[in-house]
Amino acid sequence: MPERPLLVFDFDGVLVDGMAEYWWSARRAALALVAHSAAPAGSVAPAAWHLPEQAPPGFALLRPLIHKGWEMVLMAAELGRPDLDLDAALADYDTFLGAALRRWGWTTAQLQQALEGLRAEAIATDPDAWLALHRFYPGVEERLDRLAAEGADWAVLTTKGGAFASRLLAAAGLTPLALYGHEQGSKPSVLARLLAGHDPAERPLWFVEDRRPTLELVRRTPGLEAVRCYLVSWGYLGPGDGEGLAPLGIRWLEPAGFAAPLALWP
Repeated sequence: MPERPLLVFDFDGVLVDGMAEYWWSARRAALALVAHSAAPAGSVAPAAWHLPEQAPPGFALLRPLIHKGWEMVLMAAELGRPDLDLDAALADYDTFLGAALRRWGWTTAQLQQALEGLRAEAIATDPDAWLALHRFYPGVEERLDRLAAEGADWAVLTTKGGAFASRLLAAAGLTPLALYGHEQGSKPSVLARLLAGHDPAERPLWFVEDRRPTLELVRRTPGLEAVRCYLVSWGYLGPGDGEGLAPLGIRWLEPAGFAAPLALWP
């Protein structure tokens, strides 16, 4: 096996299951934005707009399509609309996302700030409760601890704010070589910087992700051909995401493979 590979892990959906926190934070951020909007429910009468305490089934269906934190807040707001066409959202998410932004009149920066402000307040006031909304997937903490013994370094690359991911890792006693939040740019751009100045034959770069469109983008990005891409089987996957990966240069990683020595990874 090549010497000292660098494994770069996505965070949510690969290392941590944060679905409970997603809805908790996205719902509260959406409620705060609606309360301060000139037209609180977009095209819907305010009295008809309602967000339940528990995540509706549509949130779990939309989650595999969501790429950035601000999208979660916007989708939470949309799920409060009684006339939401969920099938249309699932069939053409990008078009639906643009229409939702226009409907509510919010900016992506406004949505992201609302989410991160809500999370920062939660951590400041009751950090234990916020941490309890997350759980590491079974075996992840132990597997990360074993990487050093195999001569491998690991880093985290996430669209979550870096401070929030860092807080969760620290609570678990985990210290990556580096952590890159959404503040550091897109995932392909961060991977390109990690490759720069290193010979991939001496320091291979392996990227482990649960979002197939992200891996497809990496595979299409010039200069990232040397990145070995893995799609995990346990993340927030959409129907059919695990099919037809080999022609794309994407490898399928199941829990048993993840637990195996790196020399045995697909």
